[in-house]
Amino acid sequence: MSVISANPWLMLLAIFVINVAYVTCLTVRTILTLKGYRYVAAAVSFIEVLIYIIGLGLVMANLDKFQNIIAYALGFSVGIIVGMKIEEKLALGYSVVNVTTANYELDLPTQLRNLGYGVTHFPAYGRDGERLVMQILTPRRFELKLMDTIKQIDEKAFVIAYEARTLHGGFWVKGVRSKKLKAYDTDEI
Repeated sequence: MSVISANPWLMLLAIFVINVAYVTCLTVRTILTLKGYRYVAAAVSFIEVLIYIIGLGLVMANLDKFQNIIAYALGFSVGIIVGMKIEEKLALGYSVVNVTTANYELDLPTQLRNLGYGVTHFPAYGRDGERLVMQILTPRRFELKLMDTIKQIDEKAFVIAYEARTLHGGFWVKGVRSKKLKAYDTDEI
């Protein structure tokens, strides 16, 4: 630590990097907790607290320099972004995608089922007449792929996606056909 304390640039870098690591852990742990991964969240929190104590110690021992406080705050901000990016890549959980289309001829439910998605569809009535509404449950990691697929098949479809919190019964209990979902390329549609 004396090498870091002796060099003001190393001190700034250390404070910044430690706080990025701390807040990244904090963000990921919070998301894991909200998604119900309690044991993984507990393990991440252990690492988070260790990093926090080291980082806070560095800042508290060097509060006389304003740039150290700025490095701490900047590290906090960057850590939130990094944590959110990690969560995006992990894509934990499921999304429900609701699709509304006026184009029955495309037979969108069958096309999506053939690609491995579980689709529930039913007729609905909107301002401009009869519509076909589909409800599709997909792992979050396939949400963007599903959205691209829908856009390629029916660019005028109205699509809403939201996070599914609790699942019970139906197609997904029997097993997700992830291999089939991974296998197709949206450019081939």
